[in-house]
Amino acid sequence: MKKKLYVAFAGIAAASLVLTSCSSSDDTAATDTATEEAVVEEAAGDAGKACVILPDSQSSDRWENQDRPAIQSALEGAGFTTDIQNAQGDTTQYLTIGDQMLAGGCGVMVLVDLNGSGATVAEKAKAQGIPVIAYDRPFAPADYYVSFDNVKVGQLQGEGLLKCLGDNGVDPATAAVVFLNGSPTDGNAAMFKEGYETTLAAAGVTPVNDQSVPDWDNQQGGVIFEQMFTDLGGKIDGVLAANDGLGGAAIAVLDKNGVKVPVTGQDATVGGLQNVLLGKQCMTVFKNTALEAGDASALAIALLNGETPTVEGTVDVNGTTVPAKYSEPVIIYSENVSDVIAATPGFDVAALCAGDVAAVCTELGIQ
Repeated sequence: MKKKLYVAFAGIAAASLVLTSCSSSDDTAATDTATEEAVVEEAAGDAGKACVILPDSQSSDRWENQDRPAIQSALEGAGFTTDIQNAQGDTTQYLTIGDQMLAGGCGVMVLVDLNGSGATVAEKAKAQGIPVIAYDRPFAPADYYVSFDNVKVGQLQGEGLLKCLGDNGVDPATAAVVFLNGSPTDGNAAMFKEGYETTLAAAGVTPVNDQSVPDWDNQQGGVIFEQMFTDLGGKIDGVLAANDGLGGAAIAVLDKNGVKVPVTGQDATVGGLQNVLLGKQCMTVFKNTALEAGDASALAIALLNGETPTVEGTVDVNGTTVPAKYSEPVIIYSENVSDVIAATPGFDVAALCAGDVAAVCTELGIQ
């Protein structure tokens, strides 16, 4: 990236020298030189900027509370400027943000896809020679993909549900299990499902209802689950919910009907961890965003420095192979919630242990 900028500005400098050699005015030459220096300085600043688009703040609180500060701290700590914005679940807004960022100049883009809008922005960025990192959700034509092993995340969810069914004395092979999957337009949701569907099938589990939730919308997830519950006459032994938000939506319906069955989740959000501690949610998956954000930031810093980083993994996105960097997820039950706290700088224990959860925190020594 730096080499391309050098060539372009060398051409500008040469043209400027030709013009000033034909001029008898020292003032004109000085003005041209000052203008040229200002252009070079501005463009160099743009080349040192990382542009980041987050998808929303409704599906999970991780984007604003975990990913944003971690990425911003790493990049700005390395001396680069950042422009981090959130599309708030609106694909039109996402595309607008992308256009504005590209017009203002970016040295690298870190994009969390939102219903295909990340790929659209990436195409425009790459047309301008700007490298793109697909963050958390895979898409082409990204140059790199940074995430967790999302099939493994799904496997952990499946393993957790099997454990909790067993703890309840329910035979998985005869259990009435429903799937509340993530967004059908999110490549990660497909990988999560691959993981838990394969794991559960090996234990003889066939879902009695299997539906996806558009845009990971928790409210809509609650409506979908309530219809499942009604259609099945309340006869449900377990809920494979694709994340903590959807798990919480299912739990709200179960609570309303006075029913308690194992429900899964992921992201280790405060709400999800509270439900785990209260025994309403079977488990969650801790994806240490400090690791993921650190990997993405390291790649972005290398690209901003004009380097070509190498990674060992890959991901296939509709036939396109994208270099990938993965971190390992961890399964969380009530007994190891403290592992999340220990691994998360600045974790708000007071928020976690508020209200009904306080007694459980005291019992488990969480403070």
